[in-house]
Parts: sequence; C-alpha cells; structure tokens
Amino acid sequence: MTLVNLEDLKELTLAPGIRARVVNTGNVSIAHVVLDEGSVLPEHTHHHEQTVNVVDGELELTVKGEKIILTPGRAMVLPPMIPHSGRAVKKCYVIDIFHPVREDFVAMAGG
Repeated sequence: MTLVNLEDLKELTLAPGIRARVVNTGNVSIAHVVLDEGSVLPEHTHHHEQTVNVVDGELELTVKGEKIILTPGRAMVLPPMIPHSGRAVKKCYVIDIFHPVREDFVAMAGG
C-alpha cells in the first residue's frame, strides 16, 4: 500500500499548456493532467489502452478523425494504437489511465 501526494510528484510538460503529474504503479500509469484553454495535444498513437476522464472543463477529443466533446462525467476508452488528439475548449482537469505503465512517463519523472 502506498500513499501518494500529487504535489510531491514532478510536474511534466506534455505539450505547450499541458502539464501532468503521474502516479506509476506496476500495472498502470495514472496521469493527473491540467490543460490550459486552447492548448492542443497533437495526434499520436501509443501501445497503451487509455481511459480519458474529464473531471473539470471541456475537452475536444479527436479519434480517427471524429470529434468528441468530453465534459465532467464522460469518459472515453481508447484501444491501443488508435490515432487521437485533444484540444482544451475550456481549461480542463483530466485523469488519464494507461495500461500498461507508460515507461516514457516514468523516464520523464526521473524514476
């Protein structure tokens, strides 16, 4: 059992205006992400399954060319290797869950 204080985690810059603090376990990475209004995460893919959970704000997620608006209470499950991007319509707080662990996030956090 491990207690994690998010404020103690290194803040990662994922793209201009997009910052995250990531909890990595042996099985998943849980990214607590803040996106400034208008910030864009360019289209990308990764071999992880991802669940995007909008806690606050409004996120436009584009998946395989289809635009989907996520607001609090809506989540999107993305299978591995599906092209996707995001744009913060309003400032957002998002919790992204990745399986398996995002080794790139572990390396960026320094551990």
